[in-house]
Amino acid sequence: MRKILLLALLFLFGAFAVFPAVRAGEVTIRYWYHIDNPDLNEFPGLVKKFEAANPGIKVKAELIPWGSYFDNLFTAIVGGNAPDGVNIRVAFQAQLIEMGAILPLDDRIAKWPARDDILDDFWDKIRAPDGKTYLLPLYYNAMYLYYRQDLFEKYNVKVPTNKDEFLAAAKALTLDTDGDGRTDLYGFGLRGAFGGHEPWGSMVIPNAANMTSEELGRPDVAANNQFYIDLFRVHKVAPPSAPNDGFNEVTTGFRNGLTAMLMHHIGSANAMAGVLGDKVSATPMPRFGAGGAGWTPFNEDESAILSSTKHPEETWKWISFLSEAANNNLVAKSQGQLPATKSGSAAWNLHPKRFIDATMGGLPYAYLLPLKPVTGEFITAVWPQTIQRALLGEIDSQTVLNTFDKHFNQ
Repeated sequence: MRKILLLALLFLFGAFAVFPAVRAGEVTIRYWYHIDNPDLNEFPGLVKKFEAANPGIKVKAELIPWGSYFDNLFTAIVGGNAPDGVNIRVAFQAQLIEMGAILPLDDRIAKWPARDDILDDFWDKIRAPDGKTYLLPLYYNAMYLYYRQDLFEKYNVKVPTNKDEFLAAAKALTLDTDGDGRTDLYGFGLRGAFGGHEPWGSMVIPNAANMTSEELGRPDVAANNQFYIDLFRVHKVAPPSAPNDGFNEVTTGFRNGLTAMLMHHIGSANAMAGVLGDKVSATPMPRFGAGGAGWTPFNEDESAILSSTKHPEETWKWISFLSEAANNNLVAKSQGQLPATKSGSAAWNLHPKRFIDATMGGLPYAYLLPLKPVTGEFITAVWPQTIQRALLGEIDSQTVLNTFDKHFNQ
């Protein structure tokens, strides 16, 4: 009997050695994030650093694929399986507020020692229509025009600064380079799938940035929308796959020499330069609007605390940690973006200067889409579904604008 008891005690001792008890008062929080290049992921190291400094908090940082990120998030919220905190785009803020899904952070931000290190204009850009702040800045970018400098020089093409110059460059760089009777170089990598609303916006809505009925009814906006569709259907300066091309397709095509121009942001810079070196450069987004107006997407990513969390204080500790000084630099490095802090921005050297200059050159006309509850659905579903039909010739340009008007205003 004593032998059996001894064996039982040894078993229990071994079990506790393998499976240590959870310490009293310890909590685990879940945080969702996305990155383009998993090889640059600094989050595991940030989790270890945070947990070492906060022994009572464990962080389960979950990397969610970008292509399904927002669908997964809204499904999790509705299904009662939302994380405690989340990396989110400001464009989805209004929808999350309408759902009651995120918490205001004003009281916490007011007491946060690192508040004054956040770039000044961020707070105004992310403030909700109700005057409250629900998001904590993480990193940012402004979209610009990548161009194959080697091809521009080879074919003596001017780097475009406006609509007419852009079309001229796209036509000049749509070529049969090997003489087999088939086009093998296209001037522009048009993105018809998810995410393509941003380059579309740069071309179509410089004079319609609020997406009101009056703006979307302007003749110059109608002309620019037709211009966008005609790039594919009439001028044929984009690859045949363009209606279905997403991020991976357009960036791969550009790196492989299928296209000579691409609209994206600094998040792609190091990958582009790593493959192409000095063959790739960038310039601020051309001004497509009437009267020289420009519009380029200003993308901010932030952290939010989900209202369903049982651990708001612990989640705040984690998300504020991510937005502080050196930690924020590592977050920006993971994303290939620019840091949200003044201290990080002042010493930033993780991208070649030409891409930083292209970003900064577009900031004077870098804006957000209207922060409305319907904006998220516009980005994820309405825009790609509608524009793909137009690119395929199933609907005309005016139907596209009517659809967008109905979505935003009716």
